[in-house]
Amino acid sequence: MRRLAARGAAGDAGEAAAPAADGSDSAQARSPSPWRLIDLCAIWDTGVFLPSAAWNRASSGVERRRLNAAKKLSSVREVQLKRLEVTRPRGLGNRERGRVPRMARQPAPPWVHTAFLLCLLSLGGAIEIPMDLTQPPTITKQSVKDHIVDPRDNILIECEAKGNPAPSFHWTRNSRFFNIAKDPRVSMRRRSGTLVIDFRSGGRPEEYEGEYQCFARNKFGTALSNRIRLQVSKSPLWPKENLDPVVVQEGAPLTLQCNPPPGLPSPVIFWMSSSMEPIAQDKRVSQGHNGDLYFSNVMLQDMQTDYSCNARFHFTHTIQQKNPFTLKVLTNHPYNDSSLRNHPDMYSARGVAERTPSFMYPQGTASSQMVLRGMDLLLECIASGVPTPDIAWYKKGGDLPSDKAKFENFNKALRITNVSEEDSGEYFCLASNKMGSIRHTISVRVKAAPYWLDEPKNLILAPGEDGRLVCRANGNPKPTVQWMVNGEPLQSAPPNPNREVAGDTIIFRDTQISSRAVYQCNTSNEHGYLLANAFVSVLDVPPRMLSPRNQLIRVILYNRTRLDCPFFGSPIPTLRWFKNGQGSNLDGGNYHVYENGSLEIKMIRKEDQGIYTCVATNILGKAENQVRLEVKDPTRIYRMPEDQVAKRGTTVHLECRVKHDPSLKLTVSWLKDDEPLYIGNRMKKEDDSLTIFGVAERDQGSYTCVASTELDQDLAKAYLTVLGRPDRPRDLELTDLAERSVRLTWIPGDDNNSPITDYVVQFEEDQFQPGVWHDHSKYPGSVNSAVLRLSPYVNYQFRVIAINEVGSSHPSLPSERYRTSGAPPESNPGDVKGEGTRKNNMEITWTPMNATSAFGPNLRYIVKWRRRETREAWNNVTVWGSRYVVGQTPVYVPYEIRVQAENDFGKGPEPESVIGYSGEDYPRAAPTEVKVRVMNSTAISLQWNRVYSDTVQGQLREYRAYYWRESSLLKNLWVSQKRQQASFPGDRLRGVVSRLFPYSNYKLEMVVVNGRGDGPRSETKEFTTPEGVPSAPRRFRVRQPNLETINLEWDHPEHPNGIMLGYTLKYVAFNGTKVGKQIVENFSPNQTKFTVQRTDPVSRYRFTLSARTQVGSGEAVTEESPAPPNEATPTAAYTNNQADIATQGWFIGLMCAIALLVLILLIVCFIKRSRGGKYPVREKKDVPLGPEDPKEEDGSFDYSDEDNKPLQGSQTSLDGTIKQQESDDSLVDYGEGGEGQFNEDGSFIGQYTVKKDKDETEGNESSEATSPVNAIYSLA
Repeated sequence: MRRLAARGAAGDAGEAAAPAADGSDSAQARSPSPWRLIDLCAIWDTGVFLPSAAWNRASSGVERRRLNAAKKLSSVREVQLKRLEVTRPRGLGNRERGRVPRMARQPAPPWVHTAFLLCLLSLGGAIEIPMDLTQPPTITKQSVKDHIVDPRDNILIECEAKGNPAPSFHWTRNSRFFNIAKDPRVSMRRRSGTLVIDFRSGGRPEEYEGEYQCFARNKFGTALSNRIRLQVSKSPLWPKENLDPVVVQEGAPLTLQCNPPPGLPSPVIFWMSSSMEPIAQDKRVSQGHNGDLYFSNVMLQDMQTDYSCNARFHFTHTIQQKNPFTLKVLTNHPYNDSSLRNHPDMYSARGVAERTPSFMYPQGTASSQMVLRGMDLLLECIASGVPTPDIAWYKKGGDLPSDKAKFENFNKALRITNVSEEDSGEYFCLASNKMGSIRHTISVRVKAAPYWLDEPKNLILAPGEDGRLVCRANGNPKPTVQWMVNGEPLQSAPPNPNREVAGDTIIFRDTQISSRAVYQCNTSNEHGYLLANAFVSVLDVPPRMLSPRNQLIRVILYNRTRLDCPFFGSPIPTLRWFKNGQGSNLDGGNYHVYENGSLEIKMIRKEDQGIYTCVATNILGKAENQVRLEVKDPTRIYRMPEDQVAKRGTTVHLECRVKHDPSLKLTVSWLKDDEPLYIGNRMKKEDDSLTIFGVAERDQGSYTCVASTELDQDLAKAYLTVLGRPDRPRDLELTDLAERSVRLTWIPGDDNNSPITDYVVQFEEDQFQPGVWHDHSKYPGSVNSAVLRLSPYVNYQFRVIAINEVGSSHPSLPSERYRTSGAPPESNPGDVKGEGTRKNNMEITWTPMNATSAFGPNLRYIVKWRRRETREAWNNVTVWGSRYVVGQTPVYVPYEIRVQAENDFGKGPEPESVIGYSGEDYPRAAPTEVKVRVMNSTAISLQWNRVYSDTVQGQLREYRAYYWRESSLLKNLWVSQKRQQASFPGDRLRGVVSRLFPYSNYKLEMVVVNGRGDGPRSETKEFTTPEGVPSAPRRFRVRQPNLETINLEWDHPEHPNGIMLGYTLKYVAFNGTKVGKQIVENFSPNQTKFTVQRTDPVSRYRFTLSARTQVGSGEAVTEESPAPPNEATPTAAYTNNQADIATQGWFIGLMCAIALLVLILLIVCFIKRSRGGKYPVREKKDVPLGPEDPKEEDGSFDYSDEDNKPLQGSQTSLDGTIKQQESDDSLVDYGEGGEGQFNEDGSFIGQYTVKKDKDETEGNESSEATSPVNAIYSLA
């Protein structure tokens, strides 16, 4: 956090309240602009200004700095005050013009420096006489000496003056009287001497060119303006010319001359192509100060455009274009290969001979140059050579003036600003390249037009007083001085015994009223002249005050301030200050009185408050004025905002608590980056804080709290840092270009307060994948230059991405392209494979090489193959793609394969051989000696003999078992006969098939599988799974219609897995942590309801229900009774509501009707089945069920009398075998279980593939009589 403070001061920073004054004072108070200048000096004197964008941004550290006006003035200000004491005219005070807000001390903007210079000129310049007093004329405004005008506008030659009485004006042209009345186009402005020449009715402005001078005259004298040279701006047309093509040898120097038409003022020259594209300039190609275009050495790429010189004329705002030059370059290397551009050995690579430097401008080894003092010195050296020379500048016998010297035009020009005599001497430029160096010496002479050492000032005297006018100037050569009086040479003026001329000084003794006149001093040499007016005025004036009476000045405690008392009188009055009417003069200690009458109070204290009186006295009388001074407490920010670091989207709170004088109105405002802060929707401003919601990157910056009153203000600044992704890198440059490498340099973007950790360099090439960017390499965040390894024959373009902890930047703009030269491939394609897609072919494939491995044009592949171990000759073919198919091959034969890359530059290295195989055919044999052993109710083990390898006709992938559930041992229970499969790796001869249904009949077949498909089926094996435990009862429901009973209901298990023996119900009462005795109830297999009589109306009950077969009890389901009413949860309430609905009469009737309808449908089904009826059979028995068969979705099946009918989901192979498309999980060996779970007896409990409900309601193919128990299952 940075602290800036500012305080107001009396006089220059206070608030003035002036009551109405009398008429004379009002007239005096209307004195014009000089007092305003003095006020501006007062503002400067305190070193404080309002905030502006020019403020320097403070560092983001935690430094706190409080700058207040209680500190002593700086040494610079002390010097300024001393200069005011010396240069300010006696008898002139400083009029207070009211409140000026104070700000923190800081570098002033440029306009303030200008104003201060005007202030010093006013204080040290001509004495100002109040305009109500008689005085000779004074020139206040005039045109510049060299006055260039636009011929399209009217001509205006300014000349204004003041005096009392008001002066009259006349003009001379070319030293002769200019009669304005005779020329209807010329007029003079009213109350002014300004000439207006009007061309609206015709006329040529050139007719009025010449030297003009203005004369302002009243009865006390005549003042003269400068001699104004009037010139009309000219922008002549470029002469038409036909330019022949410029033929030049590559590497030779070339100068294209511009020779613009002479204009007034001189035009601005620049070079462009005829299509208005600017000509790119560098140290090899650049424009000289004379407008010519210089080529230190010509290259082939310079022929790609034409060159036209353009001249822009200032006044007419027109651009004239010269006919373009066409360049023809003779070269030994006709191809403009971009890889050679900016190459270190570019010239030798293009066959250009290297040359030592020689100067194109200026010619020879020495030259001279003259410059006027105060102007800019421009020295220029342009050299040719191969390689392009570098230019360095030196001064003989000393160093270049570092504060004024700067290099331009790629070091070819040296500019020294504001030249002075010590800048004369010998300068030399050194042009050098690796072939040698040369130098050119420039002798600089500094001359000077006249400049003032002591400019004459207005002289105000009382009758009988003495005085002098001094006119001292210097120049080179030394100027001459000529005195004039009222526009006439002093020698021809009437003699004056009170006047004596002594060279550059006129001495006046015992002046009288008749001595009033205007004197002119003209000093000149061959480079120019200076003309100054100074009048001598003889007055008898008693003292008078020039500021409003009884001003109120409010100032801030501990500030340094100044009370001004502007006055006038002749003879010069003396001025004294008094406080609260006391007789002691205020001077010394905390007070200081300047010669101009201002009273400075070095540090304001509370006791300095009061009424101050200034008294001016001369022999003609006295005058006085009063100023009332009030002292106020300073404004202080005692709790300042702190620097903060925030992430995007967070909230930031900046505090600003202020203490101030209660009699002053306080205003708190905020600045962002020294500009007024706009309070948007995301910001909230309170009296003592600022809150920013949802911080974004644009919120980063300095925040300044400005607490201000009418008199002063205090500032406190904090910096908000927002962490964000880095900005993109910029200005990518390729250097050190070589055949297989290049140096890439970039300028990092702003890291947005999170350090850059990495740079990713990406490249793009325009041959194989144009527009696609690939990662090339990665570098640490501290690096901004890297040498990149390149591949041959790639037209590279690079970009860089910066990475920090927040994220990645946008990619940089791409670099220029760089193409490497070609070469034979250094590698071959990878991932070479040979596989058959048919039984009599082999498809050879590989991964094609990318752009960075092609190394040359026309990349192709030489494919070779031969049968393994036969040592037969290689077959070969050239391919441009990434695959080749070899036809008419034996079945599954190994081949040796080679794929070699080749381009126009040659072949790649000899590739290694890869083994591939021709296409496979279906296996010819099935597994033999298949043995099945039942392990438990859900799993079996298999064992078989291996088939002979020559019968596989391919790669043995696996042995596969197809099995299906033929029927259930429970009567009238429909089962799905969908075929399932289990796979076993080809090196296994045993395995386990799991997840079978207990108490069922199964069939099984085995096949051999290779890459082509299934072989023939083995003989069918049948097996039966033993009885298992049932699954959990379905839809177990607990209802509590009242507090005395609990009703239990459930449905039969989905999978009985055997003959049901009944159900076991276990329940226990519990109340919190207390658990009662467990009760066990056994039910018959047909019972699905039970009612429990509650013995404890408070306790709840936990019920566990399971079904059992002779193997044991199956999976149990657990439910709890609803909570009592006082403990009821929303779920319990919902259950009670459900119970209430179930007891309604309409609901019971509806359920009975539905049950009766279902019973009738089932009876009809049973009757039809008992008569031997079958479901419809497909017309084509050997066609498997397709995916469009609607019964596949609901799990139903069509049955037929054929045993060999393919099952749905299988695929018939060419030799009649069945290829299964999906399989269930299986174990591949004994002890390797699937996902099922087993009971202690090994029976399987879990989910099965038989459809629920709907599948079980389908008919069963058995026509046997059903037992009562199984009939109940089928109804369920």
